Amino acid sequence: MKIDLTQLKFDSDGLIPAIVQDADNDEVLMMAWMNAEAIEKTVQTGLTHFFSRSRQKMWQKGESSGHVQEVVEVLFDCDADCLLVKAHQKVAACHTGHRSCFYSNLAGGTVAEVVFDAGQTYGDKDNREAFDRLYGIIADRKKNPEEGSYTSRLFSGGIKAIGAKVLEEAGELVEAAQDRGPEEVVHEAADLIYHAWVLLAEAGVSPEQVREELAGREGLGGLEEKRNRGK
Repeated sequence: MKIDLTQLKFDSDGLIPAIVQDADNDEVLMMAWMNAEAIEKTVQTGLTHFFSRSRQKMWQKGESSGHVQEVVEVLFDCDADCLLVKAHQKVAACHTGHRSCFYSNLAGGTVAEVVFDAGQTYGDKDNREAFDRLYGIIADRKKNPEEGSYTSRLFSGGIKAIGAKVLEEAGELVEAAQDRGPEEVVHEAADLIYHAWVLLAEAGVSPEQVREELAGREGLGGLEEKRNRGK
């Protein structure tokens, strides 16, 4: 099926909001963001794909839980700046365990029951995605500087200043490993990763690119990997 994305109005980040509606009973299930690639994958595969602003990466609904959304139809509104995806939902749409993400009202009440155990389904997934969420926040600070923000101040110094902080934090991590206990090592490692993520954002590199590089090294010895790098 050929699609014409030029009809749509994406925002300045190349994104468009997408509302997912249950094709069986018209219940509104969730809202997420799509970029052009996510729309194309959604149409090609018949399963919903989105772009995470916090993790700065593509994701497929149900890739962790199995709670996929089988697409029936994709519509857009009269202003061409919002999508409506009608789909058959497996189990539930919300990561909290509710079928729909819209389960709370302004009075502080809950209008729906939990239909699955989120802790059992997702385990420590939230913690494992912390690096991606951190990068998303950092990338936003680069694009939208905030007064009083430490991250924004780092970006104002450019590569040289950020690089100096990375070297400083790396030294502190080594010192902690040599002279202090595990808690200090964890603390200093977190500081180093944060500053390294700022350096990645300044250099225009995403964590996903680093993951792909590491995945490509699997099964290679260190010396072999270094030889291949020079080719």
